[in-house]
Amino acid sequence: MSAKRHSRGQTRVYMAGPLFTTAERLHNLRLARALKKHLPNFVFVLPQQRAGRFLPDLRAVVADCLTQVKKADVLLACLDGPDADSGTCLEIGYAMALEKPVLGYRTDFRGSEADGVNAMLRYGCTRYIQAPSIAVAMRKLTVILADRLRAPALIQRRARGTKR
Repeated sequence: MSAKRHSRGQTRVYMAGPLFTTAERLHNLRLARALKKHLPNFVFVLPQQRAGRFLPDLRAVVADCLTQVKKADVLLACLDGPDADSGTCLEIGYAMALEKPVLGYRTDFRGSEADGVNAMLRYGCTRYIQAPSIAVAMRKLTVILADRLRAPALIQRRARGTKR
């Protein structure tokens, strides 16, 4: 998934996912830090770290999130929960409209329609990883995601507009 590089040779990854509970925010932060160790030339954009400068203006928060999706080379989307976070769903749709690659993952072991998640999200992702938390530790999830983010075929496939 090695996307186009910016002037410093860095790939920007927008990390979409729920961020409203302490557990969600800690998961996002731990994952971003762990991925950065595996992918030092990547920049991981966490909306939860950017939102504070705009609050309480929620319109500004939304505008910044969409701007960051547009600037990103790749969208990494956490699809946990009984139904994926609605903001994450919007960000995935926007990234798809911009023809950006989307790497979706799910650690939640509860099931749904297609591989544990809504079919529109499952097949809207360029790549999807199901890594149930009862079977896959954070360290293994990090390695799996880092490998997918490095894979050039993902970026090339989306750029040509071929089917996922």
